[in-house]
Amino acid sequence: MALLKPAKKVRVYEEVVAKIKEMIDKGRLKSGDQLPVERELAEVFRVSRSSVREAIRSLESQGLLESRQGDGTYIARHPVELLVNPLASVICSQKDGQEELFEMRRLIEPQLAFLAAERATDEEIVQMEKTLSLQKQQVLRGESGAEADKQFHYLLANAARNRFLLQIVDSNMGFFMESRDNFLQVEGRPKKSVQRHRELLDAIEVRDSEGAAQAMREHLLDIENSLFEIAVEKAGGNKQVS
Repeated sequence: MALLKPAKKVRVYEEVVAKIKEMIDKGRLKSGDQLPVERELAEVFRVSRSSVREAIRSLESQGLLESRQGDGTYIARHPVELLVNPLASVICSQKDGQEELFEMRRLIEPQLAFLAAERATDEEIVQMEKTLSLQKQQVLRGESGAEADKQFHYLLANAARNRFLLQIVDSNMGFFMESRDNFLQVEGRPKKSVQRHRELLDAIEVRDSEGAAQAMREHLLDIENSLFEIAVEKAGGNKQVS
């Protein structure tokens, strides 16, 4: 029984997002189709209208839906996902390309932090505060805080308001999480992650874009250095440091 892990909690709006994506994938909803109004969607999915509204916002941020003022919400004619997925496939196929992965992360994530400091709403900052508080509580209990860590990075990416960058993060979240999980297994690293997230959020709260980008660079450097040390240990210390 000790091997069993708690079931992952899925928010109601995430279930709606998944169902609409499935309908698009199966061709039941096609590019240019208009979605039913919120009330009808709430009845179909048996959820609240607020959950439907949040799901639509999420799908809009991913480029899968587009709202036309006074006309309704439509399946995007050229979903961002179609443009980004080929790139994601190339990245994810390189299973041993840790160096290339971090090159990509160094290009993308500091810019996400920079934009989040400029564009995050007060509500989004509150959500990041709550998630960071949850991560801190988990770490103090001796846990890795991996799920809260993942949620913090996703909230930050969403606050950047760039659909292309967000889709890249969405498409590669599992790949990013592999390196993040390894990092959080190292003694002392979960606390370091909380510290770096605190620095990031402090910069975002005062709208310090450059400070937020620099905090993210330092956070990524922590992760990369830690994983490099693990790789050296697994190789028996034979890997040469350049």
